[in-house]
Amino acid sequence: MVTLGVEEEFFLLDPETGLPVPRVDDVRAAAGLQPAAESREVQEELLQAQIEVATPVCSDLDEVAGHLLRLRHAVSIAAEESGCRLAAVGAAPLAAHEPVPVARAERAGATRSRAARLADEQLINGMHVHVGVPDRPTGVAVLNRIRPWLPVLVAMAGNSPVWQGEDTGFASWRTIVFDRWPVSGPPPVFAGPADYDTRIRTLVESGTVLDRGQVYWQARLSDRYPTVEVRALDVQLRTDEAALFAGLVRALVVTALREHAASVPFESRPQELVHAATWHAARYGLTGDLVDPEGRRRPAGEVVSGLVDHLTPALDSAGDTRQVMALVHRLLAEGTPAERQRNAFAAKGMPGLLDLITAETVAV
Repeated sequence: MVTLGVEEEFFLLDPETGLPVPRVDDVRAAAGLQPAAESREVQEELLQAQIEVATPVCSDLDEVAGHLLRLRHAVSIAAEESGCRLAAVGAAPLAAHEPVPVARAERAGATRSRAARLADEQLINGMHVHVGVPDRPTGVAVLNRIRPWLPVLVAMAGNSPVWQGEDTGFASWRTIVFDRWPVSGPPPVFAGPADYDTRIRTLVESGTVLDRGQVYWQARLSDRYPTVEVRALDVQLRTDEAALFAGLVRALVVTALREHAASVPFESRPQELVHAATWHAARYGLTGDLVDPEGRRRPAGEVVSGLVDHLTPALDSAGDTRQVMALVHRLLAEGTPAERQRNAFAAKGMPGLLDLITAETVAV
């Protein structure tokens, strides 16, 4: 069984105003006292109003879901003890006029110094799925093969429609905000591992990025683990949906591994087309058309069905088909998290939206 792990980023919100509050140090300290969470599993992010959790290496989706639920509850309790609320949302619905301070780590300060206001506005949260690969050459081959499907993941996982107190009209405003960094969006096609390493080394040596970690492609090789790291998804409202998206990503990587092993040819799409497809997915989610991996504009349901067909053998072999198909049917029938947020905001305004977000963050 191919292993996987998940990282989730959250906001810490004031329970009265809904504004992000810089309480990460307090929450981490409180979470460290919770028997349900280890300190290494709960980390700071760029801003002091954000916090990140990371699961151990997992073999199946029930294990992923169990760890995510455990960590969310531990951090939520710690947040309440620290006078704030935990929120699993891709973009902060509200922001104060004064920016949230960056984390105390030296790297966060260096990022703020370079990025200026962009760092102040990095009020976005993602979900990162790590899937094990045998080696770096194989990992690069996987990146090339999963690349055309990343826009579909963006559309399905949109969870950031509201920004600065207004509906942006986008399903994933996080994707748009993140695309302002020097290196972001879908990765290019690589000639092999040497090409991958040369491109990153050239970027770092140019001084345009702080380090390898600031190469913010939506899929990349991890420098810490023997994994492909898929970063295209907004953090999800609910734990169960997050776990099932992890299963979808693993199936995508496993399918690419099998095709690579069988020398199945793949067609590389122009970078501008994949980038445009990503923007379109972030804008409309599953409410209209999507651009499929062949570059054709088709109804979103058809493109998602094509993804499922593509992944079915991998899902079957992992025993994940029933669970992941339930997620797909739910998204197509009831809407994405972005649509649930948008409906709550339209019906009950910001208080209703914040209640939805904080309730679903710790829902079983």
